[in-house]
Amino acid sequence: MRQFLSRLAFAAAALLSVVAIDATPAFAQAAKGASGLPLPRFVSLKSKSVNLRVGPSVDYAVAWRYMKAGVPVEIIQEYDNWRRIRDADGTEGWVNQALLSGDRTAVTAPWMRGKGEGIFVNMRHDPQSNSAIVARMEPGVVVHVGECNGDWCRAEAQGVDGWISQGEIWGAYPGEAFK
Repeated sequence: MRQFLSRLAFAAAALLSVVAIDATPAFAQAAKGASGLPLPRFVSLKSKSVNLRVGPSVDYAVAWRYMKAGVPVEIIQEYDNWRRIRDADGTEGWVNQALLSGDRTAVTAPWMRGKGEGIFVNMRHDPQSNSAIVARMEPGVVVHVGECNGDWCRAEAQGVDGWISQGEIWGAYPGEAFK
């Protein structure tokens, strides 16, 4: 009986170590698209006129047309030279990769648009909630993002530079850090 329990304990320990080893890489790995870049990821529109298509080819109908360069979008799928994107409103479709830029931009609190007057996103001098406010932006303002530290993003809008809380923008993932 003692030998049986020893074997059972050994088998259980071995199984747990295999499960722990196998689970760690799967959690740490990000999905990669055909380009070798991570999916999903944020980029911006390069051109001031971008057709959003229902499929990955010029043979597919245009569902929407963006009329402003710099709008942040999230690439969620890749097929050949086409990228399936999602915008801050949740609209999805396909655009040619040549119309996208790696420049990072973000939209200030798009979920607060139309919720009333007096709602602002504060841009601060330093990445701290008690730092001086350098600008107050309405929801929906597109800002250029230079870096994020996981909690705050350094941004620029209309010549004003400062820090915005990462939780108040759409264009950087929670906890994402980059320079």
